[in-house]
Amino acid sequence: MPRYDFRTPRVHVEAPLTAGQAVAFDREQVNYLANVLRLKDGDAVLLFNGRDGEWGARLTFAGKRALAATPEEQLRGQPRPGDLHFLFAPLKHARLDYMVQKAVEMGASRIQPVLTQHTQVTRINRERMQANAIEAAEQCGVLAVPEIGEPLSFERAAAADDRLLVFCDEDAEVKDPVAALEAVRRPVPIAVLIGPEGGFSEAERATLLKRPNTVRLSLGPRILRADTAAVAALAVVQAVLGDWRDAP
Repeated sequence: MPRYDFRTPRVHVEAPLTAGQAVAFDREQVNYLANVLRLKDGDAVLLFNGRDGEWGARLTFAGKRALAATPEEQLRGQPRPGDLHFLFAPLKHARLDYMVQKAVEMGASRIQPVLTQHTQVTRINRERMQANAIEAAEQCGVLAVPEIGEPLSFERAAAADDRLLVFCDEDAEVKDPVAALEAVRRPVPIAVLIGPEGGFSEAERATLLKRPNTVRLSLGPRILRADTAAVAALAVVQAVLGDWRDAP
């Protein structure tokens, strides 16, 4: 397993990362590094951009409001891209923040809001979702920040048949989620779909059941909140079909 440095602050940047090429921070990053963490000139940070791996760098202050870091050495190469899409009916702010963060930790490569019949929240703040995804990646050593998709209607999401769709349904006939997934041949591109708190409508459930290349999962004898179901479903999928089985 790769060794992660969780003591040195990790910062996501957009700029390319190469040795000796200074990278400037934006205002929020300057405030966090200088005023919250109280870092000094020459202190170490870790930089990543989702393309060039992770780099050790040193800070350089140029006044109170200007701060940059110069990459010195690549500490970890960029891992191969993941291929796990996470589709979900949006939730209210705090629980949506939690869901996005956990999806990043669980290895989602794309985070896709889907507007279902019983979706309670229809206005999506993608910038807030992106900020939560970046924060989760910074804190957990993830080097690839998932793409945040524009909200899709349920009909469009269900019509896409380019990958195995795993959807969670408490009425599934097969109650053992591991058994249901083990019947799938690996490797296969996967999308996990989590419905809203009110569940899928009968029409939506019927649409999903008619869809080819679909697995219907039960997550046990208890009814889970949507954000809890997301973590449980992603964990089961990653354990059986995903990268939890991959060698480092």
